[in-house]
Amino acid sequence: MGKYKIGLQLYSVRDDIANDMDGTLKKVAEMGYDCVEFAGYAGHTAEEVKAMCDKYGLEIASVHQGYGVFLEDAENSVNFLKTLGVKYSAIPWKDGWETNYDENVSDIKKVGKLLKDNGIQLLYHNHDFELTQKHGDQFVLDALYSDVDSELLCPELDLCWVHYAGCDPIEYIKKYGDIEEVIHLKDFECKNLNAGPVYGLVDDKGNDGEKRDRASDGFEFRPTGHGRQDVKALFEAMEGTKIKYVIVEQDQHPQNAPLEDAKISIDYIRSIGY
Repeated sequence: MGKYKIGLQLYSVRDDIANDMDGTLKKVAEMGYDCVEFAGYAGHTAEEVKAMCDKYGLEIASVHQGYGVFLEDAENSVNFLKTLGVKYSAIPWKDGWETNYDENVSDIKKVGKLLKDNGIQLLYHNHDFELTQKHGDQFVLDALYSDVDSELLCPELDLCWVHYAGCDPIEYIKKYGDIEEVIHLKDFECKNLNAGPVYGLVDDKGNDGEKRDRASDGFEFRPTGHGRQDVKALFEAMEGTKIKYVIVEQDQHPQNAPLEDAKISIDYIRSIGY
């Protein structure tokens, strides 16, 4: 217990970050988070972002970054991450798996090699569709990790979407526990698992997509420990794995303000000993 660094995916508080990054990072640190994961920088330079995080003792563990920037402008894109001092860069999502699987894998291998050569590990952050669509006889997510060596790509399992897809998140923690170091902890409520998309994906410019919620599904995000996830069991499953960073994320906030939910989540995690 207590061996994990608990972080906040700052997409969870994106409006606060856009309005006042410095003040928001201060509040996140005061809540007791050890680190953060960025998903956009609200117009700040890498030097400015790093200085703000250093001021409040927040490690920048990872970022969410579409891999196109590394194919288009490798030097500047890599140098930005190196200035931040991050260890991991996660692909937040990728479409086209049913029609462009081989092209996606080829691009991921190129970017994974580029980042590896610069001391950064490439990760893939899943949604539910990679665990409903298949490539051959495997789910796309499993095929991806079969076809790309872990030196070039490792999982950043999102345990909400693993669960919502109808898979057992504990089984997936154990399945990839020997190569995964960063994991997303997200809680939710819904009436029916695997009932179709309930989110709007963010485009390459960081804009929210249209939320495609199914009223009959009753899907809503919840602060960690306040939904259907057995959070204590998830942490127990992480014991003995290579997981080092547990990143809290909450995409939407139907009941509270985003920073309030971030505080509820970290308070619950600390209350169960992590």
